[in-house]
Amino acid sequence: MRAVRYPETQLRLLPEAPVRPLLPSTRYQGSKAKLMPWIGEHLRRLDFHTALDAFGGSGVVAYWLKRHGKQVTYNDYLRFNYYIGLALIENSSTRLTEDDVQKILTPKPGKAYRRFIAETFQGIYYTDEENEWLDVVVQNLEEMENPYKKALGYYALIQACLVKRPFNLFHRSNLYLRLAEVPRSFGNKATWDRPFEEHFRRFVAEANRLVFDNGQPNRALNLDASDLTGNYDLVYLDPPYTAASGGTVDYLAFYHFLEGMVNYDHWGEWVDYSTKHRRLRARPNLWNDPRRVRDGFCRMFEKFRHSILVVSYRSDGIPDVDQLASDMRQFKRRVTVARLQGYQYVLSPRKVTEVLIIGE
Repeated sequence: MRAVRYPETQLRLLPEAPVRPLLPSTRYQGSKAKLMPWIGEHLRRLDFHTALDAFGGSGVVAYWLKRHGKQVTYNDYLRFNYYIGLALIENSSTRLTEDDVQKILTPKPGKAYRRFIAETFQGIYYTDEENEWLDVVVQNLEEMENPYKKALGYYALIQACLVKRPFNLFHRSNLYLRLAEVPRSFGNKATWDRPFEEHFRRFVAEANRLVFDNGQPNRALNLDASDLTGNYDLVYLDPPYTAASGGTVDYLAFYHFLEGMVNYDHWGEWVDYSTKHRRLRARPNLWNDPRRVRDGFCRMFEKFRHSILVVSYRSDGIPDVDQLASDMRQFKRRVTVARLQGYQYVLSPRKVTEVLIIGE
């Protein structure tokens, strides 16, 4: 496999960008990117300097906080998300150069590359050629010594993987949706068919533009939210959504391919080979257990009772909004509930009210 060559004018990565995006672009389910003007309006009214984003996900909220001069701790229990936090929140100055990109994309002479993706996921998510490309790029990334450069590379690779997937998810083995020559009412076949390297370079450029120093010692963590400790002026909670029906948003199930990719050496040990789409074996998590999720909230409220508490929530979740606000009042003197009517989530069959529960 040979790396595609582009004209030099397209390859040059500027060390500084004239315009920095307000937020990272994202295709992540449940991302608060579209809601940040509303969420930010409420955050700006609060008096705080240090902040914990306990379920960091796409990094949108943590990045907003960083842009507004806060000292931010980003956390997510999924390692691929942790790399996003490492690249954009903790990292203050490191960028990928063109030489870095070439080393990531170019097979090393004489190196015997493993073919785990090519052999395990044939015909499931990407074409054979794309799978072989991913095997090489991931193994080259793993050899990078600078943790921030590695994280930036994974950020670009994660975004490239998402844009080439129907629905931006890995919940089904549906490569045929990309390849079928049929009329389409959804998706973007031109984006799906664009070479991986082209997407990767575009997202490297985006990541480089997003890097900046806000003068604070920000950091990224890779812990279960229940294991977090420390003192923060504000703690922001946006856990996986659990519907009143008991159904839950399982991010590991939706993004297992990305989680396996950033744990390449152990991926084969974690795959559930009984599934057609080769998902990872489930990990018990109270935030995906409708019987335990309320207890999880209460523990977080108690642990961070000296912090301002901000919960992003939905009107149709369990526990319901009134219950959650009541539980928060056990630890906070003042609890307010803000509602944004009529917001429509992608893939959601009905309109729900977006809610912020704020305890001071």
